[in-house]
Amino acid sequence: MRLSSLNNFQISRLNLKSSMSSSSGKKLIQIDVTADTVCPWCFVGKKNLDKAIAQSDTKYDFQIKWHPYMLNPTAPKEGVVKKDYYLNRFGPRSIQMESRMTEMFKGLDMDYDTSGLTGNTLDSHRLIYFAGTQGLDKQHKLAEELCLGYFTQGKYIGDRIFLVEAAKKVGVEGAAEFLENPNNGLKEVNEDLKKHSAHISGVPHYVINGKYQLSGGQPAENFLKTFKAAASD
Repeated sequence: MRLSSLNNFQISRLNLKSSMSSSSGKKLIQIDVTADTVCPWCFVGKKNLDKAIAQSDTKYDFQIKWHPYMLNPTAPKEGVVKKDYYLNRFGPRSIQMESRMTEMFKGLDMDYDTSGLTGNTLDSHRLIYFAGTQGLDKQHKLAEELCLGYFTQGKYIGDRIFLVEAAKKVGVEGAAEFLENPNNGLKEVNEDLKKHSAHISGVPHYVINGKYQLSGGQPAENFLKTFKAAASD
């Protein structure tokens, strides 16, 4: 996860052409989000992104697509105790990190819950890919449900029952059958990892209209500035 300060806000630009108008006549803002489902800053960023979208949806139409990132690709599928994992990985810093995230989540009217297990996130990314085949709106809503469960309710991100329940809540059909075969979505997730994760050093990472890049748990104001810049092209 990206832990850099948000004070030095800067919009990075890619040398890519952006298009963008929608059938409604409003400017289209396309957002590619690269994130991991066990990254708390990714959830903070999502909540702030949603806030920025809510403040500007009368100006723009939005299309959001999620891409996978795996902070620990070798994490066990069976899961490990979350608090033990953080302590083993980050040492004494884990206490400071938990305090910081508790404060951040409180500012978003949520309780940061470090109970339960953490582990491999591959199945969650396969499911997010699958949700996207049924609509990017369902994909975005699924990311919300997964993060709510994992970060605020002590749910395990690798628990098949939890994954299927989250999918049902947002209207994704056939999730249980899809996840049953471990090869379903595997090729697509691996291709997406190579395409979107190979050239970034942390998450969350956002590319807006194929041109503007943001990293870290950005506040809503920075998304609004970037929307404005992208819409002016």
